[in-house]
Amino acid sequence: MPWWDAPPRGSAYLGMGVIAHDGQGPLPPDSRAVQTEGVDVSSHQGNVDWPALWDSGVKWAYVKATEGTYYRNPYYSQQYSGSYTTGMIRGAYHFATPDTTSGSVQADYFVDHGGGWSRDGRTLPGALDIEWNPYGDTCYGRTPTQMVSWIREFLDRYRTRTGRDAVIYTATSWWTQCTGGYAGFGAANPLWLPRYNTSPGPLPAGWSVHTMWQYTSSGPLVGDHNRFNGALERVTALATG
Repeated sequence: MPWWDAPPRGSAYLGMGVIAHDGQGPLPPDSRAVQTEGVDVSSHQGNVDWPALWDSGVKWAYVKATEGTYYRNPYYSQQYSGSYTTGMIRGAYHFATPDTTSGSVQADYFVDHGGGWSRDGRTLPGALDIEWNPYGDTCYGRTPTQMVSWIREFLDRYRTRTGRDAVIYTATSWWTQCTGGYAGFGAANPLWLPRYNTSPGPLPAGWSVHTMWQYTSSGPLVGDHNRFNGALERVTALATG
């Protein structure tokens, strides 16, 4: 991507590249499978009407806290605290930029600026948003081996700081291309999968099941809507650890 076409640093968000790279299909049909509705937000949503989302059936949320080591979401407090006050189970996510600083440095920045975890039963472990680079080379100029090392460094540092294994948000196509289909994180790190279609589709290497599925970027009120793969007590179980 030419530098003059790139968006400003800090403007990235969960699923920013999904439609451009993986396309968009119909919304998923109603299912008998037990799932729990959630949303993800960033500065693009501004101040969020959390009571309206709660009344619509949304029970959990992820809020962008940081990006790289240069950006903090200016709406973080309203979004993170507001979702909690409304009654939701919530967590924070970090948009990774492996071409700017190391994984451990970014994990520290995330934890120090809203990405920590507390044992209150309503705080989800932090999520690592690792996907297409909106600012340049798809894989951030890293080989698959280098990318896996960067991700591992972030995850190890996050666990050291918080005692929790971070959630990994990634698309199957990106993971295959940029990690070479690495299969070593599925045993410990829950998968949050973006796919805007009728089903989650194939999973990245290493995971046999997804924990969360971002199924649309055009849902009611805030755009990005998700389904947790299980009832509300399973969301609580993830928060509790």
